[in-house]
Amino acid sequence: MNDNLAAALNEQMNFEFYSAHVYLAMAAYCSGESLDGFANFFIIQAEEERFHAMKIYKFLNDRGRRATLASLGEPKNEYESMLDAFEHGYAHEQQNTKRFYNLADIALNEREHATMYFLKWFIDEQVEEEALFDNIIQKLKRIDKDSNAFYMLDSEFAQRSFTAPAE
Repeated sequence: MNDNLAAALNEQMNFEFYSAHVYLAMAAYCSGESLDGFANFFIIQAEEERFHAMKIYKFLNDRGRRATLASLGEPKNEYESMLDAFEHGYAHEQQNTKRFYNLADIALNEREHATMYFLKWFIDEQVEEEALFDNIIQKLKRIDKDSNAFYMLDSEFAQRSFTAPAE
């Protein structure tokens, strides 16, 4: 693995840690609104992002490269509504997808087959993440002012949990 690809993977690892930070800020917003199910949704998202970061960390180490940590930027902490929070989450996932596509392009150009194979898992994951956020956004738009449906969704999200995928 050349230095350019190792640097790009390190950058992505740090972006995954930042993504966890973003989702924890969204969880805090939800908690502040007494929407504990929605807060749980974003806490689980943060756990997934940390898992992704550590997956890259381990891959770098397994390839004889050093993982290097960078500071995290301050995430957005205030939202106009739950829909606004999920729209920001969706845009964040779309940005992350583009980042993984760029990494895959670098790996392809470098003919770094192990990294190309490694990145496929993340690209598949991004398809799921974007679909998840899009689905929730469509539900939130449909329920609009229906408080019963909104609180049912909050209750549904309270049951969400994270189990690391089998390697």
